[in-house]
Amino acid sequence: MIIDSHQHFWNPARGDHDWMPKGDPVLDRVYGPADLVGTLVQNQVDGTVLVQAAATVNETEYMLGLADASDFVKGVVGWVDFENPSDRRTLERLRHHPKFKGVRPMIQDIPDVDWMLREDVQWGFAALADLGLTFDALGFPRHMANFLTVLKRYPGMRTVLDHCLKPEIRNPEQFSFWAEGMSRLAGETSACIKFSALVTEDRPEWSVERLHPYVDHIVKEFGPQRIMWGSDWPVVRLRCEYDRWFHAARHLTASLSLPDQWRIYGGTAVEFYDL
Repeated sequence: MIIDSHQHFWNPARGDHDWMPKGDPVLDRVYGPADLVGTLVQNQVDGTVLVQAAATVNETEYMLGLADASDFVKGVVGWVDFENPSDRRTLERLRHHPKFKGVRPMIQDIPDVDWMLREDVQWGFAALADLGLTFDALGFPRHMANFLTVLKRYPGMRTVLDHCLKPEIRNPEQFSFWAEGMSRLAGETSACIKFSALVTEDRPEWSVERLHPYVDHIVKEFGPQRIMWGSDWPVVRLRCEYDRWFHAARHLTASLSLPDQWRIYGGTAVEFYDL
């Protein structure tokens, strides 16, 4: 089974995608299941994990509705307000939906880099661990040290680091800082990592060759058992179409054994999200 561990659907008219550039020809449009299903069939992708893109519980409910109507959506990663402890009740309710898997606070968009260390949001991490839900860690290299602190504080929380924590591939002089931080996260925590969104962290004229050091590093440090591939569709369309990124990813991992490749392109996601 091939699983795309990270894709999105949205309708900008809902009004809760604050990050989205208005009028952007790629992003500022409706994306739904009918826009993706043909591409999945063409690439023999059997299922996906649908991930939040708006900081509202309403969007989570919207995604669960789409998942109910789409057999290929195997899991949903939603959102709750970590600044509102009463949202634990929302987690307790949503976890009974068979496709609800966990949440992703939009940490990359929060100006305070130390937000995740605040006392008033700790209940959220603790609740995920208590309820057996997953945590998608969305951030940048500047967040690595704080993610390490949080993950060591809650070792029972199932965590996946989204998009390799967005290394600055367009600025190769930053590689060492990112690589050292990722090595610590791999060695000192049990977190998994998403092999996704790398093309959008490179220049528009991205290349497989420039991505290779980053992929090689996560394979070396995390191992295929903790890596899952994701398309980050439709955001990936800022650089290329789904097919081109999928084929580039397969090229980047072609030297691995077939069992290791099957872990990256399906097994790890199935196990982590209990699909």
